Amino acid sequence: MPILSKRSESFTESVIRRMTRISDEHQAINLSQGFPDFDPPRALIDSLHRVADAGPHQYAVTWGDPNFRNALAKKHEHFTGQVVNPLTELVVTCGSTEAMMCAMMTVCNPGDKVIVFSPFYENYGADAILSGAEPIFVPLVPPAFNFDPEVLENAFRQGPKAIVVCNPSNPTGKVFTRDELMIVADLAKRYDCFVITDEVYEHIVYAPHVHTYMCTLPGMKERTLVCNSLSKTYSITGWRLGYVIGPAHVIDAARKVHDFLTVGAPAPLQEAAVAGLTMPDSYYEDLCALYTRKRAVFCDGLERIGLTYTRPQGAYYVMIDVSEFAHAAGMRPDAMDDNRFCEWLASEIGVGAVPGSSFFREPVNHLIRMHFAKQESTLNAALERLDKLRTLR
Repeated sequence: MPILSKRSESFTESVIRRMTRISDEHQAINLSQGFPDFDPPRALIDSLHRVADAGPHQYAVTWGDPNFRNALAKKHEHFTGQVVNPLTELVVTCGSTEAMMCAMMTVCNPGDKVIVFSPFYENYGADAILSGAEPIFVPLVPPAFNFDPEVLENAFRQGPKAIVVCNPSNPTGKVFTRDELMIVADLAKRYDCFVITDEVYEHIVYAPHVHTYMCTLPGMKERTLVCNSLSKTYSITGWRLGYVIGPAHVIDAARKVHDFLTVGAPAPLQEAAVAGLTMPDSYYEDLCALYTRKRAVFCDGLERIGLTYTRPQGAYYVMIDVSEFAHAAGMRPDAMDDNRFCEWLASEIGVGAVPGSSFFREPVNHLIRMHFAKQESTLNAALERLDKLRTLR
């Protein structure tokens, strides 16, 4: 039989989705894959009911239903102050996963280099490989997960085509400051580089931190590709609605890539989602307040148990140091295997988590990622199970 493509051998299946399967197998509380266990806003559910009766039920325009694109453009303008032409500067995708893949394939030729901060969301490495690009990893240094400007410029000196910036960051919860983003922007302009931003957690930022849109910085609108989705803001991860915003000539190319990747996002869901995009500012304020409470519940619980973690500035993920529990899972601290640890945690403690090594280019094996996008009752149940770790030190 013919051999398979080499690119398919160069990355693994999603570790996050694998940990969901393991969590399900052991009936563990799944704090690995970041989706809520509560309903979307009532306005979206009601809108979906209406669309189910009235349609549309056939293909939308390949790059997005006009109503949906107009609503996206207006929302983007409201929060960034930048006018977006929905006819030429926006393409709708099947979630932010396709948005990132579409952006990468649009700007990169095989052999081009792309800067990726490490730790990084696992898809970015696969995106680079599938588009034929070579990732250049720049470390974010824990516990604050800041970058060294000189190390970053050394990466730019290698002539990358693009840099990927996830802000707020998955998995660390870091919110890049305006000054940090200005450093990235200045380097991108100096070395003539695109910036691909993943901003799916734009509305989940904890005071006093503030989200700064890369595209609003001086000279950056014309070289920034904004990738985003509705999944986390409206608790509709299963609707798979994402988008890319960028300069018209880039979006013209991105639409061709998107067309032959997926043809188009679901037409009825695009129409139903307009109800979310037109909600008042109070919705986003309430969303942030909701996750601020959930962060307090979960992080305060981790502190009571005595776990070492990094308090997130945004998004809803927590990186936790589990090195002191290596022996409980049958490992030596100097030979930590976080994949085995997470399997043990799911089977013996009953809580699902993601091994941190899946996010790092560097050899990091003592961190795991959990999320708190759950009902408070679910979080308290998970903390009660995690409390068993106290006796295993």
